[in-house]
Amino acid sequence: MTTSAKYVLNQALKLPVSDRAALVENLILSLDKPDPSLDAQWLKEAEDRFAAYRTDELTAIDAGQVFADLGKQV
Repeated sequence: MTTSAKYVLNQALKLPVSDRAALVENLILSLDKPDPSLDAQWLKEAEDRFAAYRTDELTAIDAGQVFADLGKQV
């Protein structure tokens, strides 16, 4: 962490809780900028998968089975 970042952190820690929470929220939002082209790609992927499911080209797996399988991999 740079010296200026440490200074900002120390100043932020002196703020009231509500101000710190608002600051954190705004910092997080600044890291997660929406990307319309990426959103469009994910929408197309979701639509394609749903269409494949409806035509029986893709089958569904029970969520409990998915989580059980993930637990085995850990």
